[in-house]
Amino acid sequence: MEEKILFVDDEVHILESFRRTFHKRYRLATASRPEEALHLIQAEGPFAVVVSDLRMPGMDGIRFLARVQEVSPDTVRLILTGHADLDAAIAAVNEGHVFRFLTKPCANETMQKALAAALDQYRLVTAERELLRGTLRGSVRVLTDVLALVHPEAFGRAERLRRHASATARRLGVGALWRYEMAAMLSQIGCVTLPAEILRKRYAGTKLSAVEEDLYHMHPAVARGLLSNIPRLEEVIEIVGRQDERLIEHPDQPLGARILKVAMDFDDLEQQGLERENALAEMKSRPGWYDPEVLAAFELALFAEEGYLPKPMAMADLRPGMVLAKDVKTSQGILLLVNGQEVNTAIILRLETFANTHGVDEPVFIRVPLEAGPNRAAPPPGAAETGPGAAAPVAPDPSPSPSPAAEAPGEPPG
Repeated sequence: MEEKILFVDDEVHILESFRRTFHKRYRLATASRPEEALHLIQAEGPFAVVVSDLRMPGMDGIRFLARVQEVSPDTVRLILTGHADLDAAIAAVNEGHVFRFLTKPCANETMQKALAAALDQYRLVTAERELLRGTLRGSVRVLTDVLALVHPEAFGRAERLRRHASATARRLGVGALWRYEMAAMLSQIGCVTLPAEILRKRYAGTKLSAVEEDLYHMHPAVARGLLSNIPRLEEVIEIVGRQDERLIEHPDQPLGARILKVAMDFDDLEQQGLERENALAEMKSRPGWYDPEVLAAFELALFAEEGYLPKPMAMADLRPGMVLAKDVKTSQGILLLVNGQEVNTAIILRLETFANTHGVDEPVFIRVPLEAGPNRAAPPPGAAETGPGAAAPVAPDPSPSPSPAAEAPGEPPG
């Protein structure tokens, strides 16, 4: 889509001049007040370039462009003024991170060159961010695919942790949800080095030997080492590496690790057969282990979830976007998919292959959201008449759920 440019000036005749000169070349918007311009950026953005007058009543151009940087950091900012003093130029660059400082009257040719350069800068910044985002998503996808193949139980646990971490972070009102979701998805990646028997015993609540316990508790450090070579993931790596800490012993534990610790311990107790009410009661009886605010947010998020009916379904009727309500196993009892895992095309093909070679227990159970009481349910995700849907692991910026052949969650940094 063609990039948009916003001109902001309290002199209406100057805005009209910009419209006449550049409307055929660019997609333009104008505002006569900074407050109006900020509303436009929120409602109609993103804008690739904002050109602002320096001297305006109320909010001057420097403060306005500083606000623009806060709400739309990729937008390239130019300032236009008839007061071309050095102090104003320095302040504009330092406080508003201004790309160009232009003086009035500004020749059309000069403005045209400045706009072209600003658009080139915007395209460079956004292209680099998309490249980084794709690299991070690709890296995480490879790692989670490997985990799903080597230890499906660990992958299933990571999926459950992702959902819990996302819901808790939303309840806490924190930003950058991708960070907490990605940390949850990568939290079990260190388990690729563990024998399957240790994981099965651990997840079933069976007591581990001292050696097995030591091996298991090394997996966060192993994950930290595996992830250390991925750029721009420092905060995620810190969360993953400190996921098993108790707050009373580590008061500097980052928020993401506090969220992950609550989600992990709850999952341990639930997988051992405790009802969620009993699991939460057990966690509340552990003084100092958890951040009380995080534990309270987790509890609110857990009970705020919509109810689901487990609906039996023939394997042939599975569609991408559906979410499993029960583990799927072969006829010999081999675990293939776990409760809570999202169905995608690769999973359907895998099930078909196992059905032909080993047999698959049917029916398969999927989650159906309750719509209006116990006898009426909405169609399962992905089964709507409009075509396959997708689970929504991230809000307000949804992205595909991290499962085999799916991308990583959320929005990585730009």
